[in-house]
Amino acid sequence: MRPKKQRTTGSGDLFRARLDQIINMKHELVQLAGKVDWDWIDGEIAPLYSENGRPGIATRFVIGLLLLKQIYGLSDEGVCERWVHDPYFQYFTGEEFFQHAFPHERSDLSHWRKRLGDKLELLLAESLRVAHEAGALRSQDLKRVTVDTTVQPKAIAFPTDAKLLHAAIRGLNRLARKHGVRLRQSYLRIAKTAAMMAGRYAHAKQFKRHQRQLRILRSRLGRIIRDIRRKIEGQAVLENAFALPLGRASQIRSQQQRQRGWKLYSFHAPEVECIGKGKAAAPYEFGVKASIVTNNRRAPGGLFVLHARALPDNPYDGHTLRDVIDRTETLTGCAIERAYADKGYRGHDAQNPRRVFISGQKRGVFGIIRRELRRRSAIEPIIGHLKTDGHLGRCYLKGRAGDAANVILSAVGHNFRRILAWLRGLWRLFLATLIAAISDRSPLQSAS
Repeated sequence: MRPKKQRTTGSGDLFRARLDQIINMKHELVQLAGKVDWDWIDGEIAPLYSENGRPGIATRFVIGLLLLKQIYGLSDEGVCERWVHDPYFQYFTGEEFFQHAFPHERSDLSHWRKRLGDKLELLLAESLRVAHEAGALRSQDLKRVTVDTTVQPKAIAFPTDAKLLHAAIRGLNRLARKHGVRLRQSYLRIAKTAAMMAGRYAHAKQFKRHQRQLRILRSRLGRIIRDIRRKIEGQAVLENAFALPLGRASQIRSQQQRQRGWKLYSFHAPEVECIGKGKAAAPYEFGVKASIVTNNRRAPGGLFVLHARALPDNPYDGHTLRDVIDRTETLTGCAIERAYADKGYRGHDAQNPRRVFISGQKRGVFGIIRRELRRRSAIEPIIGHLKTDGHLGRCYLKGRAGDAANVILSAVGHNFRRILAWLRGLWRLFLATLIAAISDRSPLQSAS
């Protein structure tokens, strides 16, 4: 009788030893929750809390909810609704037992976005740290970057004169009703008809009739402005409440279509700017300019957003490059060796101009620099993903602070989506290797 062969520990046994761990592995979202340093985030945000009053909401809950919203491109209401039905969402936000009702108010997300303010860049830094720890991003990928700008559109209608005048009339009437100011006449029905007919006449190229409807809207708006000023004269509280709306309405009434200088493009969002990027489909976009920085060379996990920032007042791209590079180095903790940009950055103010290469540049472009300069356009699909998969395509947050927060959070969501895709790929690779190892084992030898 042949003695039994002594069994040695091989690759099959190692995979079998890991099988229990694989079976217990949950969704890649659970893995991500274990990689995020919640204690560090809590320590950085702790100064924002007050020692007085009732206990605040747990940091992990709100930060986790903000991350989930950006990762999956949900609204505030949508992420709260999905949290109730998704156990992985609840685990990501720190819950130990399944909850059947949302424990807080939806408006807490808005309050926390305002409270965080500049601290939102901590989430961007944490996303880069998690990517580096997971192996999706290497330190050498941070040394050569691509810089570009885009427009973050605001949630407003296209600002025609008729729409602006009609919005101002409705806004002043709404504010008058709120403060109990009784107007002599509201002109709401006349303004609605005039705005509708102005659009029809403009479409039919009947511009004399179109101008007549605009004159009707301007005259009625002027009457409402004068009526409100007479009614609130001498009342300090009402004068303070109506100061900004009356100023906006007066600006809308007086501005012309082709005038030079500052113009108002939205009654409820005065921070909106008209930005022309030279696109055939959208010659003008209404919102705020945003700067995006990505790694030039493709990292193992793809292209990550290393820095994102809103640029109000529509500055020239070249005048922002120095500050963008400095902020990126501060955020990543790695000095930038080379930066690549498009022709909109000509005449830039970078501290080391020889390390900045512009698209179409010939002098000093050779070898690896030429290959990296060709990859400058790889940032364009990243901006597209930020707009389609994230919230950069349309900002619904209020004011300049909302614009700044939306840009950073969209970048954070993109980075975590790349990390989840990287973890998902590792899981599939490991599972495929396990299946191959098990299937390659020789079957039992049949009796000869």
